[in-house]
Order: sequence, then structure tokens, then C-alpha cells
Amino acid sequence: MNDKTKNSSPLKLLWMDLEMTNLDPNKDIILEVAVEITDFKFKTLATYEATITHPKEKVLRLMAANAWWQGFPENRDEFVKKLEFGKPLGQVEKDLVALVEANFGSEPAYLAGNSIHSDRKFIAKYWPELDLKLHYRMLDVSSFKILMQGKYGYFYDKKEVHRAYDDIQASIAELQSYLDYFKNNINNIE
Repeated sequence: MNDKTKNSSPLKLLWMDLEMTNLDPNKDIILEVAVEITDFKFKTLATYEATITHPKEKVLRLMAANAWWQGFPENRDEFVKKLEFGKPLGQVEKDLVALVEANFGSEPAYLAGNSIHSDRKFIAKYWPELDLKLHYRMLDVSSFKILMQGKYGYFYDKKEVHRAYDDIQASIAELQSYLDYFKNNINNIE
């Protein structure tokens, strides 16, 4: 990373959310991806969504190994139903690389989202060409969550949908809520 890139100010964010069978990129697979590119006023500049196609038996086996899926049967059933209409993993990577190139040019994209480091591990494993297009710095809303809860006792009530596009919208709303808190309490912040 050169000094120009290291010290440049980003103009856009690449909000991304992946839904996976679980959190281990060495065992688990990506089921769904959503992307929303925004400016720093959170105005949407571009979007992308895709379901990834996989053999149904493999997805069901991986889901059965994760108790989380038992608590979200609607999501499980919806993912399984959409498998045959999904895109191959490699095609989705090509789509995402083209989206990043069209919106960020030669500048690396700043990845944003909640617990985005988990998604980044899957990106590095399954979409290495996309990973090369991403800045090493990321905007993780979860870091704000820790700060807001621990230092200010402020809890954001985020609904648990666990669908990629909905989760991006919730992450943007959560970050906006924290920024509004700072704006409204600027004189009371220690």
C-alpha cells in the first residue's frame, strides 16, 4: 500500500453482507451476497445482490451442523429454495469486481458493515480477485457498537433478519444512529 492510498480520504463505502452456512471459511460456504455502495451521506450509488448456487445436499449438511439455522427455519427454507436460481461463485466474483472497478476506479474500496472481518475472511478465501480490490482498512459498525454500549450506555435496537440486503440496511441505520447520538450530545460527550 503506497502512502498516497494510505493517507487518502475515501469518498465512498462498499457496504457488503454475506450470509454463510457458518463462520469458518475453511468449512463453510457463501449462500448470499448483497452490496450497496454509498457516499458518506449514505446515499445509495449502486447495489448488487446474488444468491450463490451450490449442491442442495451440501448446503443442507452444512446447515444441519450449525444450530443457528434451527432458530431461523424461514431463512433456511428460503435459501434452499433459491439454490437452483443462484449464480456460480466465480460469476459473482466477476460481477463484484466489475462493480468495484466501475465505482471506485483504481482506488481500493473501503469495505463497510457489521462484523465485516468475518465477511472479509470469506472474501479472501473465495473471491481473491475481489479481495485485491479492497483497502486493508474497513469500517466495522460493530466497533461503534462496542464503544457506544461500553462508554455511553447507548444500545441500538437492531432487528435480526439475517438476509444480506436487509442486514446492510440495518448496519447503515445503526451507524447513522450512532452519528446522530454524537451530533445531539456533542456538549455532553467526555
